[in-house]
Amino acid sequence: MQIRKFQLTIPLALALLSPAVQAFGEKAMLARMDAQLSSRFQQADVNHDGLLTREEAQAGMPLVAQRFDEIDTTRKGTLTLVQLRAFMQTEMAQRTAAQEADLKRRP
Repeated sequence: MQIRKFQLTIPLALALLSPAVQAFGEKAMLARMDAQLSSRFQQADVNHDGLLTREEAQAGMPLVAQRFDEIDTTRKGTLTLVQLRAFMQTEMAQRTAAQEADLKRRP
């Protein structure tokens, strides 16, 4: 009887912990993504001044270069890691909202 009770408890515990586990997984994933973004930015910033020029972006982060003008909100012709992070967060939020809206439209 004890084994049966234990067998029922595990799925219940997993079900209750699932949102917490998902949140932890998402936080870990976001932390890895941010670390990778930071590393890529530092590698592309060849003169190590903390700014990414259009040329540096083209050479080291071509996808960023493609959207350089959107990301360069200050119109200084350079990008900071803070600007790049903000842009990425906005993009992720928009994608999530679009996915959630799409799910709500489905029967």
